[in-house]
Amino acid sequence: MWKREHGDSQFTQMVDAQLTRRRFITGTGAASAGVFLAANPIASAMASSQSPLLNFEPIPASTSDNFIVPKGYTATPLLAWGDPIFPSAPEFSQDGQQDSKAQSQQFGDNTDGMNFFAISSTRAVLAINNEYTNYEYLFAHQGKQMTADDVKKAQAAHGVTIVEIELVDGQWKVDKQGMRNRRITANTPMTITGVAAGHTLLKTSADPTGTKALGTFNNCANGQTPWGTYLTCEENFHGYFGSDSSAELTEDHARYGVKTGDTRYQWHKSDPRFDVAKNPQEPNRHGWVVEIDPNDPKSTPLKRTALGRFKHENAALHVNSDGHVVVYLGDDERGEHLYKFVSKNRYQQGNDSANRELLEEGTLYVAKFSMDENALQGSGEWLELTYGKNGLTKDNGFNDQAEVMIFARRAATVVGATTMDRPEWVAVHPKGQHVFCTLTNNKNRGVKENQPVGGPNPRAENHYGQIVRWMPTNNDHTSDSFKWDLYVIAGNPTVHEGNLYGGSPNVNANNMFNSPDGIGFDQDARLWIQTDGNYSNEGDFAGQGNNQMLCGDPISGEIKRFATGPIACEITGLAFSSDSTAMFVGVQHPGERGAPSHFPQGGSTKPRSTVMVVTRDDGGIIGA
Repeated sequence: MWKREHGDSQFTQMVDAQLTRRRFITGTGAASAGVFLAANPIASAMASSQSPLLNFEPIPASTSDNFIVPKGYTATPLLAWGDPIFPSAPEFSQDGQQDSKAQSQQFGDNTDGMNFFAISSTRAVLAINNEYTNYEYLFAHQGKQMTADDVKKAQAAHGVTIVEIELVDGQWKVDKQGMRNRRITANTPMTITGVAAGHTLLKTSADPTGTKALGTFNNCANGQTPWGTYLTCEENFHGYFGSDSSAELTEDHARYGVKTGDTRYQWHKSDPRFDVAKNPQEPNRHGWVVEIDPNDPKSTPLKRTALGRFKHENAALHVNSDGHVVVYLGDDERGEHLYKFVSKNRYQQGNDSANRELLEEGTLYVAKFSMDENALQGSGEWLELTYGKNGLTKDNGFNDQAEVMIFARRAATVVGATTMDRPEWVAVHPKGQHVFCTLTNNKNRGVKENQPVGGPNPRAENHYGQIVRWMPTNNDHTSDSFKWDLYVIAGNPTVHEGNLYGGSPNVNANNMFNSPDGIGFDQDARLWIQTDGNYSNEGDFAGQGNNQMLCGDPISGEIKRFATGPIACEITGLAFSSDSTAMFVGVQHPGERGAPSHFPQGGSTKPRSTVMVVTRDDGGIIGA
């Protein structure tokens, strides 16, 4: 999630005039739950509404260096970058001198997506992504004098941390003695599975079989399966590949952002695996969804190629009424796409040995939305990405199904998928009747020819973002069609009045935000929204303060601000204890680019990405 655009501060008079003329649609209100979403909150939700789901006192925007929650709640740090997760691991050092061995035994950097796996009522496993790292804090030299061990240290700060936690005197704490504790890094052995396993395009000199990859990195968000495994998603993998030599790279390399030259991480200088001139096919082995067993520290993570290769944000899994497993997937880049995977076989309650093969085979689809420039709702269809169908043939550059998956982006273009405003997290309502996806921002909307304004992407040079939602036809998530509308259009009504840049009617001066990113439901169907956007608190973003977490009623559209983060952070990652009395939330990159944060320890300490535990002072359910 780290590649953020804060947007331009001014828009053209032409765009403003165009959006001023556009009106919100009012035509889908209905009382029946069987009708799409029962109501259109863009038309009907008002700040004065009182949702029975949102029983907390909303908080104001903040620019302080603290994690702030509503009255009656407490937020406590659980785990910060560099904290030891094994008994023999060293404590975090402020001087940046610790080596790769130390980092490999400590919590990784830049916490992101996470899931809670209960062991008992007082013990659980947390699986937590560690997306990337900030060299200005990781090293005393700030990345200016990288050694081979420095590269290994950076690689050890990436990946996934699996740690046992226990409830002690009413407070969740890390158990360094936990038998399941594990670090999965950029060098952990993994097995490539599915249709692309063993394909020529995945073979390298180090792995001539094309089935044994090393590591996972830039792990953004996540998913959780009903058979007890964790899905971690590889996002901006391209930024780790470079070369000091020239190389003839393909258009597919360019589509995924892979190029020669220097990189911010400099891994290619001491690890030839990341030198794209020497290993041009190594990037093809990254950009996948990885399935991990959090309860078996000796298990090998599995890269599931049937779910396609792109810059994955998260993997929202739903078991359809007929037993097919459906996974919704966003590709987080401007002008990329929204995908859906449907398993070949069906989920079998209690037969987890069979269920663990469900992501091995299936069909990948990509979304095409109606694009009426004056409509904020409409219809859509899922286009099948199967070799031999919809133009995915040799004539269009595909030789087999494996190539369709390896180059899923190109396949999506060929079939005519809708380019989106950076599709990030997807969340399925607990009852399954509708699905939400954050579209965080897109400075290219209305500027690039292939990214026209319209449909679920209604604003040019969009720097506020929106959340699209859809309902599959007949509540069948395997259906090829759906209806959609916009749950919220983020904006700033104090700066922009009378057009879409001010946001939808459920956005006001007291709950406004920009760049929705993380999203998820709790067991009672509260919709939690996390932001990763512009925190300048000026210009188009005046009054919006630091990044934040909000809570929404998915039916009425009411939205309240629940938490605000410290200086220059992103709020990301969301998990709940089994009884919903504890919420786990990530604070990523506080103090990025040298901003004056010292979270969470204060004083003159380094800022550290941290997992926070939020509880109610009366021990009740979060948000209720």
